[in-house]
Amino acid sequence: MRLTMDAAYTLSGFVVGAIVGLTGVGGGSLMTPLLVLLFGVHPATAVGTDLLYAALTKAGGTAVHAGHRTVDWRITGRLAMGSLPAAALTLASVWYFNVDRAFFSHLISGALGVALLLTAAALVFKAHVQRFALAHLSDAWHTRRVGPVTVAVGALLGVLVSLSSVGAGALGVTALLFLYPTLPAVRIVGSDLAHAVPLTLIAGLGHWLLGNIDWSLLGALLLGSLPGIWLGSHFAVKVPERWLRSGLAALLILIGGKLVF
Repeated sequence: MRLTMDAAYTLSGFVVGAIVGLTGVGGGSLMTPLLVLLFGVHPATAVGTDLLYAALTKAGGTAVHAGHRTVDWRITGRLAMGSLPAAALTLASVWYFNVDRAFFSHLISGALGVALLLTAAALVFKAHVQRFALAHLSDAWHTRRVGPVTVAVGALLGVLVSLSSVGAGALGVTALLFLYPTLPAVRIVGSDLAHAVPLTLIAGLGHWLLGNIDWSLLGALLLGSLPGIWLGSHFAVKVPERWLRSGLAALLILIGGKLVF
């Protein structure tokens, strides 16, 4: 039975990895609800395991972007200034107040559902957000406010990611497109990816201290996801991105609605 479950986890990792390779998003927003709804993994364990899974897989992507100099480390640093303390404080609060496990499970399920719906909206309206920012944000506003607002966005992502493992991808990219609409898309993606690594690592280690990591599950997921990401990345140029993102957004709305309602 254990061997069968490990094979199913590896297959799930492969499928999600392929989707991430095709679309650039979908890791936490698909893997965590898949573990909770399909495999019956406890929500806290699913979130904690997925966070370390994301940290390990996204580290490789960050190395590639850094090698191509498509990471704006100033933006990454601003996001981290908000997100890392927020994630640490969120999980420290859960530990300090000894939050009831059943309540914590309910809290995570609700946060996960909300994060999935926000991610779906981000996928659908990403281009509209960028156009609005280009039309309405003045250079003076950008000079004075963009730094503090980026830190605040990072703090919001820190709370959301530490509770749900969702948000570091599509939500982070959409927020950066709004705040930095003239920055090339590849630098937006690279900066967001670089920020996701320390955020998911800190949040994942926090969940480890809370006892929310299944190490055998983590290994099985990575066994499938790494070749899945490689394969998906090779096919990404052959499939229209608009179709993929629309389908992914519809799927996230269905899953998020089920978790919230």
